[in-house]
This record gives sequence, C-alpha cells and structure tokens, in this order.
Amino acid sequence: MKKIVAIAFFAMTLIFSTEAKAQKFGGLDKSPADIAAFPSSYKVSDKAVKVTYGRPQLKGRTMSDLAPAGKVWRTGANEAPEITFYKDVSFGGKSVKAGTYALFTIPGNGEWTVILNNNLNQWGAYSYDNAADVVRVSSKVSSDSESLEAFSIAFKEVKGGAHLVMGWGTTRVATPIMF
Repeated sequence: MKKIVAIAFFAMTLIFSTEAKAQKFGGLDKSPADIAAFPSSYKVSDKAVKVTYGRPQLKGRTMSDLAPAGKVWRTGANEAPEITFYKDVSFGGKSVKAGTYALFTIPGNGEWTVILNNNLNQWGAYSYDNAADVVRVSSKVSSDSESLEAFSIAFKEVKGGAHLVMGWGTTRVATPIMF
C-alpha cells in the first residue's frame, strides 16, 4: 500500500509541477561567423594564420552603404574580426609579431587601408582607437566578374606566403603576408 501511495504521489508531483522546458535557441544569425586559415587544407594542423569574422550580406544594398569609403570599417559584421599569426610575419611589407589582432579596414576606390589593432573583443568599430594600431598598410583594389553576396575572406598561396583576400560584391582586396 505504501508503494502505491508513493507512486501516486510521485505521478501527481510530475503532473502538477512547474513545466520543464528545453533550452530554446534563436534563429541563425543573419551574419554568421566564419573562419579562414592558411594553409587552408584541413589535413594541415600547423596553421600560419587564421581569421575569424562575421559575414554580412548585401541583400540589395551596395557595399558602399555598408562599408563607406574613407571611414574605419570593422571588416565584416558584428564583432571586429580577429586575425591570429602563429609566427612572426611581414604583413603588407611591415613586420608583425606572432599574436592576435583586431582587423579593420578603411575602404577606398583604388586602395584600402588594412589595419591591425591591439584592442580585441570590440563590437564593430564603435570603440576603435587608432592609438592601439600595430600597423596600417595599403592594399590594392581589383574587381572580379563574380559577385559575392556575402563578405568573404580567403587566402591565396603565393611563393613565400599568402595573400589575405577580402571580397564582397565584385570588389577584391589582397594584402600580402610573408612567413
């Protein structure tokens, strides 16, 4: 009899207890995060450089609406991208020590200024401080016949290193990194 009462009590407790809910997850971020690394092969674990960034979409807007010429841009969406060098490098012809830096750019017509900054964990470029810049380099702009809806970063292997290539719409910007 005691077992029946205990089981009934347990069942009633489950029925009338507060409703337990599973964790609810929001929808996908409209500007999902991505990672580009060099060497890009997943079979090579000894990377030289890695960039973590958000991927904004054009969605009928122009690149100049989202990344205006002459203004510091976070170079992606959401948090400022972070670039990690696992060894000392020459970035756009300037020496940079191994470490992690925030990546900013200043878009322009014929060239972009690419900036490595010491202040990590920044949302956008709202708290950007040029006093924390490690280097600023000029990178040439080119265009491609293929239009990219989502901002993208990739590495193109070259002799002695790679080019950090940023693309959006038909715009392409390449910055040499030598190891």
